[in-house]
Amino acid sequence: MIASMTTPAPGRVAGSIFGLAFGDALGKPTEFLSVAEIDEQYGPAGPRDLVGDPVLVTDDTQMALAVAWALHDAPQLTPEAVEPLLRQRFLAWAASPDNNRAPGMTCLRACAELSRGLPWQQATVIDSKGCGANMRVTPVGLLDVDLDTLAGLAHLQAGLTHGHPTGLAASELTAYAVWLLRTGVGLAELPGLLGERVAAQRTVYRADWLGDLWRRANAATPEAFIAAGWDECAAALRRLDAALSAPDDGGDPCRLTGESWIAEEALATALYCAVRHADDPVGALVRGARTCGDSDSIAALAGAFVGAAQGMVAWPAGWAERIEYADQLTALSAGRD
Repeated sequence: MIASMTTPAPGRVAGSIFGLAFGDALGKPTEFLSVAEIDEQYGPAGPRDLVGDPVLVTDDTQMALAVAWALHDAPQLTPEAVEPLLRQRFLAWAASPDNNRAPGMTCLRACAELSRGLPWQQATVIDSKGCGANMRVTPVGLLDVDLDTLAGLAHLQAGLTHGHPTGLAASELTAYAVWLLRTGVGLAELPGLLGERVAAQRTVYRADWLGDLWRRANAATPEAFIAAGWDECAAALRRLDAALSAPDDGGDPCRLTGESWIAEEALATALYCAVRHADDPVGALVRGARTCGDSDSIAALAGAFVGAAQGMVAWPAGWAERIEYADQLTALSAGRD
């Protein structure tokens, strides 16, 4: 049960949208480094400031913008209305000259198939649960929609490229976490509430949004297909609970919740950073960036979580003016709180 709920506080949409980009940018230069290499370059405190003007982001922010604009432009939030817009935005991203930030191979492979005009259930990479499924989903959690629509949108945007059920389930949990935070739920409450969501949704296959995707995986039933994804998310949340119950040694959270190249680990590790540093938003980004795993995705999701909880006041003055795509981030958050 949701313990606390309020009306959305001012600045939380912008805080989350910009927070994702800030975390992405902070983790960009450390993504393929070990913690020892990060410490050698930045010191044991890790990177704490954004460098450049503009400060460059990665494909994480680019694809989150693609999702956000598709939702913004949709005349109604139905699968029939949203799918063509997501496809259009993803294909524009794939063909863009700015798509030069080490994009994920799953997204590129799926976009190549989408460009052929295939139904998305055939174009998707059915066995991929990479974190590309949920690094871009946080704009879904910022919508004023019912939870069934939120879940359907989260699954659809993931499914266009990542067809694995764990990618779908982790995307829903990521969007749900942002939705909860925006409505006033505290960061410390999230793991328990997400665990409840897993239990409630374990065998819910959203056929109106997913069509016959389950058949591509040769699953016995739609329920068996989606349950496998929820079960892997449940295991990741159990690791998160164990990590949060132990004292924080300040080390790499990837040792506890995974390196986050896959969806359920990206969610768990980003949540660990956000919960541990609920009172230090920049510290949450730094904790994500100072990891041996997918540092930009971890820090980006942590930024989206903390920003949704605290709003734009979480972030240092001047960052919003220097971040790449600032005009789009501002436009997408204008008038939303």
